[in-house]
Amino acid sequence: MQSALRTGRRTLGTAAAAAAAAAAAGRALTIGLIPADGIGREVIPAARRVLEALPSGLLAARPRFVDLDAGFEYFQRHGVALPEETLAALKGDCDGALFGAVSSPSHKVAGYSSPIVGLRKRLDLYANVRPVISGAAATASGARRAIDMLIIRENTECLYIKDEELHDGPDGRYAVAKRRISERASRRVGEMAFAMALQRDGMRRLAPEAERTWKARPKVTIVHKSNVLSVTDGLWRETVRGVHAASAQYRDAVDVEEQLVDSMVYRMFREPEAFDVVVAPNMYGDIISDGAAALVGSLGLVPSANVGDAFVVGEPVHGSAPDIAGRNIANPIAAIRSAAMLLERLGCEPAALAIYRAVDRVLADGRVATPDIGGRSTTTEVADAVCSQL
Repeated sequence: MQSALRTGRRTLGTAAAAAAAAAAAGRALTIGLIPADGIGREVIPAARRVLEALPSGLLAARPRFVDLDAGFEYFQRHGVALPEETLAALKGDCDGALFGAVSSPSHKVAGYSSPIVGLRKRLDLYANVRPVISGAAATASGARRAIDMLIIRENTECLYIKDEELHDGPDGRYAVAKRRISERASRRVGEMAFAMALQRDGMRRLAPEAERTWKARPKVTIVHKSNVLSVTDGLWRETVRGVHAASAQYRDAVDVEEQLVDSMVYRMFREPEAFDVVVAPNMYGDIISDGAAALVGSLGLVPSANVGDAFVVGEPVHGSAPDIAGRNIANPIAAIRSAAMLLERLGCEPAALAIYRAVDRVLADGRVATPDIGGRSTTTEVADAVCSQL
């Protein structure tokens, strides 16, 4: 088995090292739980139940959980969306965390800023990692394809540095937005992409070949638009390709290709099975990863992880869904898969694989499903079904 520590030490850094030390000492992982707003308070407890149901032997000990506060509703009560106590607990007590969902307002609210954005900045979670997995993804051609794609989005710069200006000109107002692409940010997310390509290959080898969707060598696709944005995207492309060129391990074991972002979108919907690991600057990655959710049918199925060298936060892609909050019908699969991603990033691949396979069996069976994917089951019933498959 290729562990996360061997294939991706630069990727997981002290997070994986701490988890490995905990396992070696027989100590339980400590996982912070931040349900936050809306259906986060339903899907995060469901994910916790699945973690607690893991068979003995897959982890050194049962995980320990710490309940933590954050979110817009917390802000409305206390005037802060991300309390310092939560950050202190994450940094001092936890090996990783799960975040539910946040109800960010569509209009400006004085004093409020998104807690998940705050977590990314304060914990230096510089990559958002989203797997897109389906045994029968609906493509634009109408064909159904099995896909196993990982989209890695640089999380700290590009246009999302939010440096914008509004000016008055002779022909009316005009706006200017600055875009930042740095070698440092590009290099470290490139390192993560190639390390995770190797890690995924190790995970796949834990399963029988007949059960693997991707059977070829690991591959990283670099997304850019350097034919137009030759300076910023040119630096991005050059730097990420340089990570591959500089490493004998990556050159020997991982294939690399490039896609212009518009072509990437077209091919992703026509032939998603052609992609393994996709790495993109912040804005391109945001658009591609949200669009990819259409391939699997619902945001309620798509997990993610915010990953840095020292910490990992699993986070379902969906929002707080206030229209269904409190009704016990939210799909917990994204949160459960996010919990598996957290374990995977912490070097606990067998436990992660057990959860992934249990979820796949529930989805393939189809009898227990929430309304967003055509079923009539509750959040609790789906979590129960996944636990039974462990």
